[in-house]
Amino acid sequence: MNGVGTVCREFTAFAQRQQLPFCHVNAGLVTRVQQEGSVTSIELKRGIRIPLDKDLYCDPLLSRYRNRVMAELRKFQPDLIHITGPGDFGVLGFWISHLMNVPLAASWHTNLHEYAGRRVLKIVGWKWAAALVERQSLRALLAFYRLAHFVISPNQPMMDFLRERIRRPSYMMKHGVDAIRFSADFRARNGNGQFCIGWVGRLTPEKNVRAFAEIDGCLRAAGESNFRLLLVGDGSEREWLRQRLPGATMPGFLEGNELAQAFASMDAFIFPSQTDTFGLVVLEAMASGVPVLLTSAAGKRFGIQDGVEGFVSDNFCNGILALMHDNGLRQRMGDAAAAFARTQGWSGVFEDLYATYATALACPEVRERTEKRAAY
Repeated sequence: MNGVGTVCREFTAFAQRQQLPFCHVNAGLVTRVQQEGSVTSIELKRGIRIPLDKDLYCDPLLSRYRNRVMAELRKFQPDLIHITGPGDFGVLGFWISHLMNVPLAASWHTNLHEYAGRRVLKIVGWKWAAALVERQSLRALLAFYRLAHFVISPNQPMMDFLRERIRRPSYMMKHGVDAIRFSADFRARNGNGQFCIGWVGRLTPEKNVRAFAEIDGCLRAAGESNFRLLLVGDGSEREWLRQRLPGATMPGFLEGNELAQAFASMDAFIFPSQTDTFGLVVLEAMASGVPVLLTSAAGKRFGIQDGVEGFVSDNFCNGILALMHDNGLRQRMGDAAAAFARTQGWSGVFEDLYATYATALACPEVRERTEKRAAY
């Protein structure tokens, strides 16, 4: 249950609809190969499950499946291998790309170095230690992405950063949303009429979810009490939030209609994270007709217009208070947010991605590296 997982599921569904030759390799409860139309699915059961986060694991011995996966890919004959990060499946994908001499695309979805720094800060409380871990983690990440023939990122600043730091062709891949699955049509108001302030995602340090305790205190200091917090998700910060926000609704992770209804029931969606490259939950909230409030850094990455689809500011309270006392403003921003989300469909995202693949594979630098590897 994360943004990368959503992208991969939507990509597979797009390939099925378009009947494109597509093979995805992912974790499963059992090791098996399945064929459904034009899509080949290779599922690998992790033997060792080292926990990285809530429902996220790594198997350091996953490469034992190398020959089995290569046998299937030789039948599939890929023009390109695309990995989504430096985890166990990303390492396996790189190794197979190298052995088969198939161009490798690596997409950057998560600022893992910033995640590492914030988690170290939470554990030891030393800023110098967190800064050191963040720098060294970034060096390791850049070294890994330098192994790819070209890289893909979800926003312009990250694309420019990667092009400069790893000296590889860099392209942008926007993210999308299913505006049918997430819609204001699912909105159901509670009888108490409380203003609902929401969040969906992992409750972890890098998401900066402790900001909700500050928001609660700020609103109460302003004399407001007719509001409620709806924090959907789970993670290591859950107990900290529970102790300080006893009145908050915290249902854990939700899926399907329950998730769509949770989004649509919100009056404002707060995104306090300063580390996300692109939060899909922001688009999902917007598709649900909910004004979004983002930090200045996030607003620049996502292209949200301050005062139109929501507020872009490091002071969330001012925006929340404005929405609480002006229902017309909340409705106008919610409508603008939904209109923006409807322009961000997944089909357009993946059509653009295939065009990016074609451009990258024709790039002289990518072709030269592939030919040199073949000669070697």
